[in-house]
Amino acid sequence: MPELPDVTVYLEALDRKVVGRTLTRIRVLTPFVLRSYDPPVDAVSGRVVRRTRRIGKRLVLAFDEDLFVVIHLMIAGRLVWKPGAAKTTKNAVAAFDFEHGTLFFTEAGSRKRASITLVRGEAALKALDPGGIEPLEVSLEEFTDALQGENHTVKRSLTDPRLFSGIGNAYSDEILHAAKLSPLKVTKSLTGDEIQRLYDATRVTLRSWTDILRAEAGEGFPEKVTAFREGMAVHGRYKQPCPVCTAPVQRIVYAENECNYCARCQTGGKLLADRSLSRLLKDDWPKSIDDI
Repeated sequence: MPELPDVTVYLEALDRKVVGRTLTRIRVLTPFVLRSYDPPVDAVSGRVVRRTRRIGKRLVLAFDEDLFVVIHLMIAGRLVWKPGAAKTTKNAVAAFDFEHGTLFFTEAGSRKRASITLVRGEAALKALDPGGIEPLEVSLEEFTDALQGENHTVKRSLTDPRLFSGIGNAYSDEILHAAKLSPLKVTKSLTGDEIQRLYDATRVTLRSWTDILRAEAGEGFPEKVTAFREGMAVHGRYKQPCPVCTAPVQRIVYAENECNYCARCQTGGKLLADRSLSRLLKDDWPKSIDDI
């Protein structure tokens, strides 16, 4: 799922391409993608995009009269810009037509989760905000309050949109590796030094990856938006060497996701139990990175 760095660079590209331009119409190419009926989709036809905003992992196009189009990419949603007249593109679920080009909203795969929602008024827009703090805009004290407001694993807390805005599975793995913290460390057990490391790692990781993605996009539109990027330390790099200590990156598989970590850098060499494989192996499950 595109996270804060990806969404930020998308918004910067939209600022260049569509802010100040008239949206001719929105073509809904697959009915499921539209999740609202009032205001109707044609309420923004012929209107100028005044600005863009981000709400967590959602992108917002703002129009006059407090009209907003909210785009939620979810896991497989992406944005593609085509200059000039273009009828469609691969996996397109909606198209935003402008006089100088078309912004396509695409979604690969069969599980259709991406969405477009039209709302009117700041109150309706705020209702879509899960409420998490902006990790790049808060003090250490505010970060600590959000982190320890509920007692969860640090991985779960970082990815909870009610606590932190814009952080998902990929960048939480990178943040925790940079902070040298176990993903299963419980938040209320964190020391002041560990919280400081996590705060610093969050800011450095999100800013550095935003800069990397911004440089890749240049003055164009972001392409190849993915959660698995060359240069990541642990995310998506199971069994590959950790760039710090060269130990093989480990994983914990749960539901549809996996958490990647370095046992040597983050857990003192301890292998964290995988919910499925460790149950299968039982006593044969290795306890330490040195056992494998």
